[in-house]
Formats: sequence, structure tokens, C-alpha cells
Amino acid sequence: MAIAITRETPLQDDVRGLVAALNDYLIPLSPREFQFQMTVEQMDGPQTVLFVARDESGKAVGMGALKVHDGTFGEVKRMYTDPAVRGSGIGRKLLDAIEAEARERGLADLKLETGGTPPFADTWTVYERCGFSRCGVFADYPDTQYNVFYEKKLTA
Repeated sequence: MAIAITRETPLQDDVRGLVAALNDYLIPLSPREFQFQMTVEQMDGPQTVLFVARDESGKAVGMGALKVHDGTFGEVKRMYTDPAVRGSGIGRKLLDAIEAEARERGLADLKLETGGTPPFADTWTVYERCGFSRCGVFADYPDTQYNVFYEKKLTA
């Protein structure tokens, strides 16, 4: 399957559809107060770059965003791949695009927060295979059993 990864605006109907599908998946997995989902409007801000994966027909099949925190580190946000194409490497391609953008901006680290319950185990595997390691809490996230934190150093 040929996939194109491009920087795009989140203010598109198909991106809104991906966000809705991601939220539908995530909301039942942990208490709402421990979920930190950006809206498409929040992703449209100047500190965030959205990457969209599209198949040969142009259908949006995945997304991931880079949110820059005060120019010091980047955070991976809103990672999602359509279940019909999971396992085909789209998540890795999205993470590669996010990492390349972070490096281009001179960021030293990429960090992320994800769910800490067993349904997230496949997600942890993707991040770990892409070079992320578990780390402590960052930014203003709470330290709970429902959240897991990862980082990847981009500089030696």
C-alpha cells in the first residue's frame, strides 16, 4: 500500500473524522479526567504541526501531530491509524515525519503521554520500536495509573 505523509491543516472534514474515531476509541479506556485530547481547533494553533497519512485514493488513514513546548521539546499528539490499515507501518511513518520536523526545529527531545491501561499495550510497542523509552511525568500532566509517558532524545 502506497502511503503519502504530508503536513496539512486539521480543519478538514476527513481529519475531523479521524479525530472523532480516535476519541471514540479512547474515551471508554480510562476516566475522562485523565485524557488530554486536543481538538482540531487546538491543533490548528501555531505551536502544532499535523501530519496526515493518505492512501493511493487520497483517503486519510492516519494522523499524528507535533506540539512544540516553548521551543524546548516537542510532544507527539493525536496519533491514530485507521484500524483497517493498522500493522502496515503507517504509525512509524507518521512518527518519522514528526521526528524529522522536531529535528528541523532544533528540538532536543520528543515526549508523549498515552494511556496506561492494558488496551494501550500495542501503542506502547509502536513507540518503543520507534526508539521511545518510558520516562517521568512532564508538562502539566498528572502522575496516575492511567497515564504512561515516553521520550526520545534527538540530540546526543
